[in-house]
Amino acid sequence: MPTSFTVVPVEAPAAGGEGPGPQGQPEKEEQPTGDCNSGRGSGGPRRRQQQLEQTESDRVASESRGDGIPRESSPFINNDGTERGNLYEGKNMALFEEEMDSNPMVSSLLNKLANYTNVTQGVVEHEEDDDRKRKEIKAPRMGTFIGVYLPCLQNILGVILFLRLTWIVGTAGVLESFIIVFMCCAGTMLTAISMSAIATNGVVPAGGSYYMISRSLGPEFGGAVGLCFYLGTTFAGAMYILGTIEILLKYISPNAAIFKGEGSTEDEAATLNNMRVYGTCILALMAIVVFVGVKYVNKLALVFLACVILSIIAIYAGVIKTAFDPPDFRICLLGNRTLSRMQTFPCAKYYDVDNVTTTTALWTHFCDSPLLNATCNEYFALNNVTEIQGIPGVASGVLLDNLWSAYGDKGAMVEKHDQPSVPVPDEAKDFNLPYVYTDIMTYFTMLVGIYFPSVTGIMAGSNRSGDLRDAQKSIPTGTILAISTTSFIYLSCIILFGACIEGVVLRDKFGDAVTGTLVVATLAWPSPWVIVIGSFFSTCGAGLQSLTGAPRLLQAIARDGIVPFLQVFGHGKANGEPTWALLLTALICEIGILIASLDSVAPILSMFFLMCYLFVNLACAVQTLLRTPNWRPRFKYYHWTLSFLGMSLCLALMFICSWYYALVAMLIAGCIYKYIEYRGAEKEWGDGIRGLSLNAARYALLRVEQGPPHTKNWRPQVLVLLNLDLEQLVKHPRLLSFTSQLKAGKGLTIVGSVLPGIYLDKYAEAQKAEENIRSLMGVERTKGFCQIVVSSSVRDGISHLIQSAGLGGMKHNTVLMAWPQSWKQTDNPFSWKNFVDTVRETTAAQQALLVAKNIDLFPMNQERFSEGNIDVWWIVHDGGMLMLLPFLLRQHKVWRKCKMRIFTVAQMDDNSIQMKKDLQMFLYHLRLNAEVEVVEMFENDISAFTYEKTLVMEQRSQMLKQMQLSKNEREREIQSITDESRSSIRRKSHSSPQCIGQDVDNLLPNDIQEEEAQLIHDRNTASHSTTMVKSHTAIAAPEKVQMTWTKEKFISEKHKNKETCMTGYKDIFNMKPEWGNLNQSNVRRMHTAVKLNGVVLNKSQNAQLVLLNMPGPPKNRQGDENYMEFLEVLTEGLNRVLLVRGGGREVITIYS
Repeated sequence: MPTSFTVVPVEAPAAGGEGPGPQGQPEKEEQPTGDCNSGRGSGGPRRRQQQLEQTESDRVASESRGDGIPRESSPFINNDGTERGNLYEGKNMALFEEEMDSNPMVSSLLNKLANYTNVTQGVVEHEEDDDRKRKEIKAPRMGTFIGVYLPCLQNILGVILFLRLTWIVGTAGVLESFIIVFMCCAGTMLTAISMSAIATNGVVPAGGSYYMISRSLGPEFGGAVGLCFYLGTTFAGAMYILGTIEILLKYISPNAAIFKGEGSTEDEAATLNNMRVYGTCILALMAIVVFVGVKYVNKLALVFLACVILSIIAIYAGVIKTAFDPPDFRICLLGNRTLSRMQTFPCAKYYDVDNVTTTTALWTHFCDSPLLNATCNEYFALNNVTEIQGIPGVASGVLLDNLWSAYGDKGAMVEKHDQPSVPVPDEAKDFNLPYVYTDIMTYFTMLVGIYFPSVTGIMAGSNRSGDLRDAQKSIPTGTILAISTTSFIYLSCIILFGACIEGVVLRDKFGDAVTGTLVVATLAWPSPWVIVIGSFFSTCGAGLQSLTGAPRLLQAIARDGIVPFLQVFGHGKANGEPTWALLLTALICEIGILIASLDSVAPILSMFFLMCYLFVNLACAVQTLLRTPNWRPRFKYYHWTLSFLGMSLCLALMFICSWYYALVAMLIAGCIYKYIEYRGAEKEWGDGIRGLSLNAARYALLRVEQGPPHTKNWRPQVLVLLNLDLEQLVKHPRLLSFTSQLKAGKGLTIVGSVLPGIYLDKYAEAQKAEENIRSLMGVERTKGFCQIVVSSSVRDGISHLIQSAGLGGMKHNTVLMAWPQSWKQTDNPFSWKNFVDTVRETTAAQQALLVAKNIDLFPMNQERFSEGNIDVWWIVHDGGMLMLLPFLLRQHKVWRKCKMRIFTVAQMDDNSIQMKKDLQMFLYHLRLNAEVEVVEMFENDISAFTYEKTLVMEQRSQMLKQMQLSKNEREREIQSITDESRSSIRRKSHSSPQCIGQDVDNLLPNDIQEEEAQLIHDRNTASHSTTMVKSHTAIAAPEKVQMTWTKEKFISEKHKNKETCMTGYKDIFNMKPEWGNLNQSNVRRMHTAVKLNGVVLNKSQNAQLVLLNMPGPPKNRQGDENYMEFLEVLTEGLNRVLLVRGGGREVITIYS
């Protein structure tokens, strides 16, 4: 039934339009005439076309407008052109259209995540690399069984099982062997649990164990452990190759030996040389195979795995067969000593043929002739030759005899302890006799080191994470199942070997007693050759796998860029094959082959693998304890106690195997760690060590928060206030140099600066300024933090920094800043106000203040002072800051050769001699070496220069307050005042300027009398400014300095020449009447500044650095600009000055 409805076509609004129509009115409705398609007759397609065009133009316009932020290049962000059919989606999400410039739609993000592959070009399925033109990488298809279980099985079951496990069981006994295997398997199982937790905590790209460790513990630990794992894998290749050569030359083709020796010693040397020659040849052959193409290795992997499985099945079948039909392997014993059957001889001394006694070939080995009356070996003569079954069978009860250990020294004879024999006292060893000898000294810990490589290989599955269909599911299941399977095989083999094989055969490492047959092969069914051939191919395959995996591990480390000198090994062939890494791997592997002993190489790689496993457990434990939000493994069967137990077990096994190898391995890892920390690239991988540092920092901050530091722990925690130019560059970089010299990397350093403005407008400039400051901090080696504040005014920004910089107990206690050189400039009227307010705020915050004047003259870190002094002018006690700072500076090599001198000022009532003794004693208790000098400043009259200086200062202050004057008018006013002051100074005075103010207590206000002690100056020490009037003034001859003041001397000095000075005083005021209107407090302060400056110049003008008490600003804010003038006069003429103002607490103590 047809339905009647209304179609309302909606057109895109015009630019800037607000309503649905062009003028904000709705479109005219169109009524269909009964057919549904009639409403879309001619207007529908046209309108849709217009809508598409308008939407496309809007999209382009929005992209051109944007927000100034470029689109992020990310695999999760769709940067391709939007399809025309998806343009309608923007209408529904118009509210978020500004976000879409940098953030993807959820639909596109989920699409990218669903199609995400962690397989990198050149790493997967190298047989496919021949097709250079393929555009897509084949999706990984391997499951748990093929991708994880079987590779782990192949890597775990290897050379040790076939060549050394029977010898370990015979030497250590069944019980101790069981303990060795259980410890090693427990360590790998705990490591696998930790590895499973890490591997299931997110996508694991190709890289396996190295990727997990580096991303969990950071680049330093990752690089160190990654390289150790690489070295372990490389030496494992050498061990497998040595095992291959041993099987070839001992059991398959003994006649292929190039070097042959006569006698035990020569045989051992010949064997080592044969191993070296054949090992080098096979290494070169394997390297060529790997270089030509890994596809051959991958294709042969299943063949090698089949050999391993068949060999193990043959062992179990042989054990079952011994229960009812033991194989016939007879062992010949002389007394209780095992005889070697490498040379064919009957197990008898002689035999009777037709009643004729004939000696055997055995007789000739022990006697000097084949005759019955020949002289024979004493032990041979006293003991009988017996023959026993080498494999009595599982039902024989031989297990009880093999329970206990039988360790021995090198060269000891393999003996059956329950066999009767007649011992020979003081028998000399003769290695030419056909006994079975032990080739090395055996003990429990050594056997642990030799056995542990047989349980390595648990990382084979994680190393193939890039080829797995679901790595997070396959890695835990396959790895734990493979470890369980191999642990069962090892533990069951120990019991079965002990239950089936005679003890002397087990202790016979190379099968000499069974005619040179591989011992484990004697147990196999249907033939010993099944084990011999199977073990040969399995060791070849394991060696090829090591030479394939190790170069790729090194390539992954090199491409991460964390070890700069390894970057060359990140390159390879066009298909990604690591050519240079393969060459280095072959060279390192050759080192292991030159050792030529499997028993010596095994403990070396045990160390590296154990260290790798240790850090896997540590990574899991750290992540679990930190409980970081991103730690959400899908594998739930883990706990930090298991990881900690695994870590402890791995560490214990390292030292059990070989304590000196363990120390060497840890030293190598430590050196790599420190090298990466010092020279390596900075990487932020969200690692657990950083999280651990944050937790430790939080704990320490909470501890520090409990109270202020003790005086003994006090050190300057510095907030450095920097000024920036218009390009956001530091104006005074030497302020950071001085900071690093003062701090020497100790304590807290915060480098701060203020940008005037609004943060929304200035955030780009703030980032640029922070980058510039951090770069300069790196150049100057200033270790600390950078903090940029954008504030409406510089004044408020500095206040915010002083109040809020730092965190908790780690806050600054000292502020370091440069002297504002431009405070007198008229175009910068607020510079001195900011400075004075900063002084007041540091005082209110009880923080010390250091002001470096002439900072551009301070030395850089590369400079060295070969001599000179650091002079300290101790005027008032500031808590010991003046004492502590030179000591800290002299710890740095720039100031190390400078001597410390301390000057203090004696007043009229002080005993200067006693002051010097007390100060020397005080420095002795402080353990500071410094020269001490007490400077006496006599009471002196206020000079005309002081009055004139004060007058100019006050007039300048008054002038600067006249803000209504223009800039040019202010400059002319300053110039006129300056000219007038200079002309007045040059006037001839009618009396000595030293007499001016002698009776100022009668002519000036009474506050002069209250501060008489502050007006004392040295009468015989002329101010540096009096040289301007020296040619026009008669200066009295200097008198003898009084070293000790008394009350009588003070009164006589005060009233000396009182009558003559009255006339001169009145004359000066007649010459400059406006002096009588000066603020007398300013006159006194200027008088002190002038006189003290003269004294400091006299003593310390050539000092490398002068430290001086910084007087506080006046309480009356009206005189702030005068305060700046006082400080300027106080430090005038000095090269490097550090004004110091204490923070109101003691910072140095005489107590221990």
